[in-house]
Amino acid sequence: MSRIEKDQDIVLLVDDSPESLGFLTTALEDAGVTVLVARNGEASLGIAQRITPDVVLMDAVMPGLDGFETCRRLKAMAPLTHVPVIFMTGLTDTEHIVHALESGGVDYLSKPIDVDELRARIRVHLANARRAQSARIALDAAGRHLVAFSGHSAVLWSTPQANKLLERSGFDPSRQKDMSEAFTAWRKEHGEGTPGSGFDLSQPGAPKLQFSFLGVVGGEEYLFRLAGAQDEGQEDSLRQHFGLTQRESEVLLWIARGKSNRDIGEILGLSPRTVNKHLEQVYTKLGVENRASAAIKAIQTMQVGYDL
Repeated sequence: MSRIEKDQDIVLLVDDSPESLGFLTTALEDAGVTVLVARNGEASLGIAQRITPDVVLMDAVMPGLDGFETCRRLKAMAPLTHVPVIFMTGLTDTEHIVHALESGGVDYLSKPIDVDELRARIRVHLANARRAQSARIALDAAGRHLVAFSGHSAVLWSTPQANKLLERSGFDPSRQKDMSEAFTAWRKEHGEGTPGSGFDLSQPGAPKLQFSFLGVVGGEEYLFRLAGAQDEGQEDSLRQHFGLTQRESEVLLWIARGKSNRDIGEILGLSPRTVNKHLEQVYTKLGVENRASAAIKAIQTMQVGYDL
């Protein structure tokens, strides 16, 4: 029989039916993976706290904690945020399929399970998860302050650098309610969003944090850059570092915070034409040709104090 990936792959199989557990365990072990078995949702949560699986096969309908709620709780565990959950269900109504996906599942299989289809789905989702994880590791290594949200406002992942910045600003990265609520409010105002828009968060007595929208990744991850928002000395730092005037440093600061020329004009009480004139001088003094390059240089200068 064809192997799914490699011996180290671990599948967490959650089903209340002994017959299904036996049949699927044999099929998966024949494909070269390690199978962890849970007879109910509560047991699967206990297993996941000790061992992180590579993929989860979840029965949707179980007594007690059903598959949908179990999936939500698994996804709330930081180590399992990126682990694909494939639902197994005899419920084929659209409502139940949507429910499975909204609870954090990436796919579903209709019962009775076709073994070849099961192996193929697992193979695809393992490969996708590894590619995504590799990309995040690369971002982590680059020292990027990034946070990703799902369309349902859950925090999907954040880089270690972003977590450190959150902690220094008084936020517990494991408690994501504040970020999710702020993201929800941003979605209501901006819909699918435009790069450069964003929102701020702060704790009493701590500097503000700015979440700047970068775009949608893979059709489902809303990616934000996290930075320390304006605090005392930033304008002076930009002015001295680049030889800017007071007004030019103000314009550059707001460019770095993702604001459009129109927004900057409203904030500073300037006409769009005046903002453009200041921008031309900023570009010349920074030796760049566009606002994106100017923003990058400004952010690098302002974030020196945030990097470890």
